[in-house]
Amino acid sequence: MKTPIRKFGTFYLDREKDMIADLFMEGGELYYTLSTPNHRTGNLILNLAALCGLSLAKNEKDLFVIEGQVPCYINGENETVYVFRLGNTKVANIYPDGRIEQKAQIPSIAKTLMSQTKDYRLGPFETLVKTYIRREVKFCTDLHTHMNAILAPDVLIALGIVHEIRYPLYYIKKLGLKITPAQEALLAERRKASEQRFADCGLTGKYMTRRIDDHTYLNFADLILDDAENAEENIAKIRSSLAVLKDGQAVFTNLEKVYLYRYVFTKGETFVPKSGRIKSRLRSVPDHDIRAYAAAMLEDRKHPVYKNNTLFQDKLLWIAREYAKQGVAYAEISDTTLVKRTEAAGRLAQMHAVLPAVEAETGVTLRFLAAIRRVPLTIVRDNVASDYFRENLVVLSAVAGDPYVAGADIIGEEINDIREIAPVIRGITQIAARTPSFTVRIHAGENDSLRDNVANAIECVRESLEDGQAMPPLRIGHGLYTANLKSEKGKALIRDLKESGAVLEFQITSNVRLNNLSAMGQHPLRAYLAGGIPCVQGTDGGALYGTNSIDEQLALERMLHLSYGEMLEMHRSEEKVRRDALAGFRKKKKAFAGMIGEKEVAFFYEEKIGNSLTSYRPMHTEEMKMPAAQCLADRIGEYPPEGIPVVIAGGSFNNDRHRTAVRADEKVWIDALLANADPERFYFVIGHRLTGYERYLLEKNEGRFRIYAMVPSMLTEKEAKKLRKSGVRIRVSIEPVSMGVYKSVVYEVFKRRPSALFAFDGNSAGANLIQEARNAKYRCKIYVSEHSRFLRSKAAALEGYVTMLGDGDPESCVAQIEEALAREKK
Repeated sequence: MKTPIRKFGTFYLDREKDMIADLFMEGGELYYTLSTPNHRTGNLILNLAALCGLSLAKNEKDLFVIEGQVPCYINGENETVYVFRLGNTKVANIYPDGRIEQKAQIPSIAKTLMSQTKDYRLGPFETLVKTYIRREVKFCTDLHTHMNAILAPDVLIALGIVHEIRYPLYYIKKLGLKITPAQEALLAERRKASEQRFADCGLTGKYMTRRIDDHTYLNFADLILDDAENAEENIAKIRSSLAVLKDGQAVFTNLEKVYLYRYVFTKGETFVPKSGRIKSRLRSVPDHDIRAYAAAMLEDRKHPVYKNNTLFQDKLLWIAREYAKQGVAYAEISDTTLVKRTEAAGRLAQMHAVLPAVEAETGVTLRFLAAIRRVPLTIVRDNVASDYFRENLVVLSAVAGDPYVAGADIIGEEINDIREIAPVIRGITQIAARTPSFTVRIHAGENDSLRDNVANAIECVRESLEDGQAMPPLRIGHGLYTANLKSEKGKALIRDLKESGAVLEFQITSNVRLNNLSAMGQHPLRAYLAGGIPCVQGTDGGALYGTNSIDEQLALERMLHLSYGEMLEMHRSEEKVRRDALAGFRKKKKAFAGMIGEKEVAFFYEEKIGNSLTSYRPMHTEEMKMPAAQCLADRIGEYPPEGIPVVIAGGSFNNDRHRTAVRADEKVWIDALLANADPERFYFVIGHRLTGYERYLLEKNEGRFRIYAMVPSMLTEKEAKKLRKSGVRIRVSIEPVSMGVYKSVVYEVFKRRPSALFAFDGNSAGANLIQEARNAKYRCKIYVSEHSRFLRSKAAALEGYVTMLGDGDPESCVAQIEEALAREKK
């Protein structure tokens, strides 16, 4: 009689549980199936199979999988062990009793690059990484991370279950979650109540639907625990929503949306009344890790300090516990809540109540950087105060002396020259004058568009120093793009970094996953180390990018080929930062005890913030601009409902100091488009600067084709006059800053209709357009110039999805576009 096949176990090749190895036992033989269900293009598993020389099959869902047998061995202790290998790398030892000892995994960077190209170029050494680090060079800090990005999706899901958070109908619909008939009926009833609540709010159409669905909730615990049949599928969808894009590199707009999905869990509201009975229902959770996390959280309710933990306090506890598992002893976490007048006092009170016990249990020290956004978060901009810089600095001044506030941070997408917010840096530097240990950290040099931002950040701090004030502890987050470090300008930057004592922080995984780095050879870390600049590692909120501190260090070692000596130097630099910070904490703790006396922490800060609100005058950080929707109202027009938009990036998607040179061998592409396309079917979308290839298009068009310019929401009078004179139709972006305009092109074109993109020139905004065209909801035919170094590098990472202009035929491009988009319709 044949022995039946039984499911033996499962493990994952990656941290995000995207690369699944299912194990099956038949008799004494072990078999495996590798699948990547969250990666619909198939690139990830196709490239893995090619890398390891394995054959592919199709599963019942018509997705590619890899199947094979795991060979069985007898080891030196006469134990039976199955050894799972990929290529020549041992990935796991598997024992008959069900134990799985994983020896290697695929880092997030390799997975991302494999998923977005049809021709993966990295080898086994960079792709299959054994998880061993020499003890004496192991990094023990996370000095660059963000509050709502640290915890892995499984921990957040467990928190959502245990705290019984409200889960909005909007996300149930958006993620396509399955619910029971009873839950469906309950939501319908609650939605009617929400409709009545917002009946007079003034919104209509999809905006009204979104408002109602955002305020119609299910108890998240009930969503998961009362529907065992759909729990596994729902958890997989929710898990995917809590990390950045799976099938390729993401851009900042994707990151912003992921934060909104995470806010449901990290800033969630508890459902009232609670359903209770969580512990008895946990067995219905199909994921072992989530079950274990939730059970431990329930056990914490017996702890004398943790028993009444808020969601935020539990989040701190689990951040520390997860860091302890990674060997991280000290972390500084950026948190925008600490500069919000309605939330900072309560946030600090919760920290003071729980962190001593958390540190005593885990041995992990958590400190915080009060974070100010360089521009408001796009998606929630309607909730931002009219003078948010003023409010942020008022609150920062009030909380800067708190022992848990290690300093301040300027965060957000780097789409403006850092000098535009010099008054903010001046305010932070003046606050730092009162506390010598107060760290000033500035995100700068993260993308290719503003290569002087690192140098200008140092200069802004230096110019802000008061008479006799020493340079505060200064850190630069990212520092990836600057002037060429071998040039005179680059050498001057090295000198400035040394003189200022600045520390550079590097986060290679987020650089790759956010489309700021595609070619590892471009990374400057080793050059900085050779120049004697102190450098440290961060994770940038590792769980968001499928990484953690250990994976990040392994990626530095494998991807950038850091030597033992270089990692030792970084370890020494992080230790100095940690020692100095702890010394500062001890001094601030003593001073704080004298200030607060017998007052409660929350009351103390509410009073202090309130007294400070009248001491700051409004700040103006930009030149006078006008709303584009007003000054160009007569030129605003909708895109045609039918037709093919052709986006031209060749003038507007650069930084302010980059000028596009129009090349004769590339003008022929625009000539061909104008000569061969049908003006009734094709129209053009450009930026607002009307320079370079955009100007050439306008000159040659002679009014035949419709041309739309996507413009920032705020314009100078000179910009508005130039646009009015050009005769172009206008689309107004939600972004006030020119380098953020690409987001609206993505939203209005790539996510809504088939299109084509011609990328002649550009910096990071141009590269983001290319990546978003690759990620588009509808097919986009992409053409890229090989003469733009940065865009060429981006195109190389998208092999199989991009046509280089030098390899194409201008005369046939219109036919190619029509053919490609016709296939999309079919």
